[in-house]
Amino acid sequence: MLASDPAKKNSFNRSINNGDLVIVYERHDNMKAVTVSEGTVLQNRFGIFKHSDWLGKPFGSKVFSNKGGYVYLLYPTPELWTLVLSHRTQILYIADISFVVMYLEIVPGCLVLESGTGSGSLTTSLARAVAPTGHVYTFDFHEQRAGSARDDFERTGLSNLVTVRVRDIQGEGFPDEFTGLADAVFLDLPQPWLAVPSAAKMLKEDGTLCSFSPCIEQVQRSCEVLRTSFTDIRTFEVLLRAYEVREDKLESIEGNGDGSNGSLPCKRRQCSDGGNVMSSPISSVMARPCIEARGHTGYLTFARLRCLI
Repeated sequence: MLASDPAKKNSFNRSINNGDLVIVYERHDNMKAVTVSEGTVLQNRFGIFKHSDWLGKPFGSKVFSNKGGYVYLLYPTPELWTLVLSHRTQILYIADISFVVMYLEIVPGCLVLESGTGSGSLTTSLARAVAPTGHVYTFDFHEQRAGSARDDFERTGLSNLVTVRVRDIQGEGFPDEFTGLADAVFLDLPQPWLAVPSAAKMLKEDGTLCSFSPCIEQVQRSCEVLRTSFTDIRTFEVLLRAYEVREDKLESIEGNGDGSNGSLPCKRRQCSDGGNVMSSPISSVMARPCIEARGHTGYLTFARLRCLI
C-alpha cells in the first residue's frame, strides 16, 4: 500500500503480481479487496474473472470476464481500503480522517499513539502520513479485535509502520516507554477523559491530541479535563455533502406548432385551450445532492499540550 520498503517499492504504475492486494471495482458503491492468487477465479454478476489474466497488468486496468463483463483493478490506497475493510466496529470515514491528519499536524517521521484500534480505518491513513520513517502504535483492549487488525495491516503491507498492542488505555493509560515521545495522540474511547492525563504525559512539548466522540456529553466532560493540561481546545463536526452530477433530458417548448419559427421537427402537444405547442428534448447537466447522504458521525475535539515555562 505504501512505498516504504525500497526492495518492494510500490507505485501507481506498478504491475500486479501474484500475492498482491487489489481493489476490484464494479461500481462506486460496490468494491471488494482481493488477494491475487494464480489459479484462482473471481465470480460475480459480470462473469468469471481469472486471476492469472490480471498478472502483469498495471493497477487501474480494465479486465474482462468470460461473458464480456468487466471490472477495474485499483491500487489499495487508504481511501479505498476504508470503503472495503471489515467493520468490526464503527469506523471513521474520509472526511473525518483527513481533518484529523491535518489538525494533528502529522507528517513523515512522527510518532503517533492511538486508542482504540477498532477496524483500523484511521490507522491506515495515519501510517501513510508518518511513512517512511515514523511509526503508529495503536492499542485496543479487545484481544481478538486487535489480532484481526494486525492481520489486516500485514495484508496491506503496513506492519513495518504500525504496531498493534492489547491494552486498556482507559484503565491503565499508555505505556511509560512513550513518555514525552509522542507527536500526537488520538483517542476513540467511550470515556476519553480517563485517558487524557496519561496522553498529556506521552506528548512532546506542544504536542497535539484529538478525541473522537459520538455524543456531545462526552465532549463536554473531556473538555473539562483537557483544560488542566491543554490549550487551544476546539471541537468540530464534519458534515460531508456529496452531489450527483449527470446529464438529463429536458423538454423545451418551441412555439405554437405551425413551424413559423423555423425550428426542427419536434413532438406536438395539445394545450388545454385546444392550441398546439411543440416540445423537444434538450440535454442539460444537472447537479443535485445525493439521496443517501451520510449525516452525523461524531465530534472531533482537538487540543494542544500547554508548554511549561
